[in-house]
Amino acid sequence: MVGNAYLLCRIADTVEDEPALDAADKREYLRRFVGVVAGRVPAGPFATGLRALLSGATTDAEKELVANTALVVHLTHGFRNAQREAILRCVDIMTAGMAEFADRAPEGLGTVRELDRYCYHVAGVVGEMITDLACEHSGEIASRRNRLYPLSSEFGRGLQLVNILKDVWEDRSRGVSWLPREAFGGGPGPPAPVAGDPGFAEGMLTLVGIARGRLEAALEYTLTIPRHEPGIRRFLLWTLGMAVLTLRRIEANPHFAAGDEVKIPRRQVRATVVATSVVVRSNHALRWLFDAAAKPSPKGAGVERPT
Repeated sequence: MVGNAYLLCRIADTVEDEPALDAADKREYLRRFVGVVAGRVPAGPFATGLRALLSGATTDAEKELVANTALVVHLTHGFRNAQREAILRCVDIMTAGMAEFADRAPEGLGTVRELDRYCYHVAGVVGEMITDLACEHSGEIASRRNRLYPLSSEFGRGLQLVNILKDVWEDRSRGVSWLPREAFGGGPGPPAPVAGDPGFAEGMLTLVGIARGRLEAALEYTLTIPRHEPGIRRFLLWTLGMAVLTLRRIEANPHFAAGDEVKIPRRQVRATVVATSVVVRSNHALRWLFDAAAKPSPKGAGVERPT
């Protein structure tokens, strides 16, 4: 079920990321996609039309996914009502946000608040959807919904912010920037921040601090999941662990010029999977692991932080 929801979100991402589509085209296909997921619009014509417009910038796997939209949606429509409603709500909010920001990307965003709004639409709402699905799965999780729901949005927004920081140069190569000019000492207008700007590293570190706060909330979300649900906990911990380690590498090298410079080594990925799996039921041990992984690297200690 979560995998099916992920595929639907990937189709929306494909529309958002396709450089051959202008802002009006993206809004139209995002609007139609919501109708497809809701069952109001036939999936076949949507998939055929979109697939024909995808350029070489879109991977073959993404093109194949778009071509199989009808199959993915058919599976969605087979879920229980509460599950379908949670997934449709996510897709509806996500596509509305993508449409809203469709023509803002080239120049970057103006404020940190705008960035947070974007992160909510494309990722925070995914955290809320996962919470809805988890609550539908377990009555005990549902009894903790009031605690989980706000943390789930923080979780998603934190992951998205880490991805934005990590992929900043890849995005710029596509003519896209999600960096808020406010964090880099810029005014409300273009251009987007670039590495040579005064205060660029300080701006990156400001956003690192925001992301770390979001990931701390993500840890609390994970620890609120019952201990006897290790599968759900592991799923969350692996994602959280990778984000924490990536953020630490960005903080140590805010001047990085390519994503590979802050990519997590495979040995750290394996270590994260093993360590979190061993202590998945221990909140105390998981807090200790998080603090150890999130601790700023000595390499970044000499970089001046914003006051």
